[in-house]
Order: sequence, then C-alpha cells, then structure tokens
Amino acid sequence: MRWTFAALGAALSAVVVVLAAAPREADARPRPAPLYDPVGLNIGLICQWQWQCMQQQNQAMTRALKYVRNKNPPAWRIQACNRNASRKRQRVDWVGYDHCIRNDKIPASAPLPSKSGGGARYRRRFT
Repeated sequence: MRWTFAALGAALSAVVVVLAAAPREADARPRPAPLYDPVGLNIGLICQWQWQCMQQQNQAMTRALKYVRNKNPPAWRIQACNRNASRKRQRVDWVGYDHCIRNDKIPASAPLPSKSGGGARYRRRFT
C-alpha cells in the first residue's frame, strides 16, 4: 500500500486530534493513592470498588458532614448514628449515617453505665 500525501495528512491530523483531547498531567487533578487516603479506601472496601456505590457513599458523606456542621445535632445522636452505621470495626456506611443523623424520630438513649466506679455489676470477685 502506498501512502499518498492526502492519506498521510489525514492520519497526522487524527493523531493531533487524539493528543489534543487526551488530558495532560497539568490539567488532571492529582489524587492520593488509595493506600494514603483512608476515607477513600474505606468507601472502596465497603462498595467492593463499584463506581456507582462509591459515588453514592461520597455524596452521602458530604451531605452528612455538611448537616452536622450546620445543624450541630446533640452528641448522643451522633454517637447513636455512629454505632448504627458502623459495619465492621472502623468501616462506616455513610448512606446509613446520613439517613440516621437526619431522622428526628430517634429517641434519646439512656447513658451507658460507666465501668469505673461503684456498682456490683462491675466489681471483680476473688473467691
């Protein structure tokens, strides 16, 4: 196959268009590696790295944090919702937390008994 100047010019212009459309390093926002972004890593593990789920979790996190910052709910509500939204140890379901923190029908829970101090329940017996 012989290349003509017209075909060579068309191929060259296609390469220029592709290179111009590709994002440059200066244009792209640098993101931290998932290992150094604990929130992103947490959300990724909860969602099993499914993009739509991760987007929902990020949006719910933004909404919940904005709500807490603006409305300043009582501490017992924040603690109850943290307990409620925790999946395993440190993993938080942000969609559940967002729904919980905005729910006005959650009753105020009784304070938890302290382990220090009196009370026969927590006394250690040596018999």
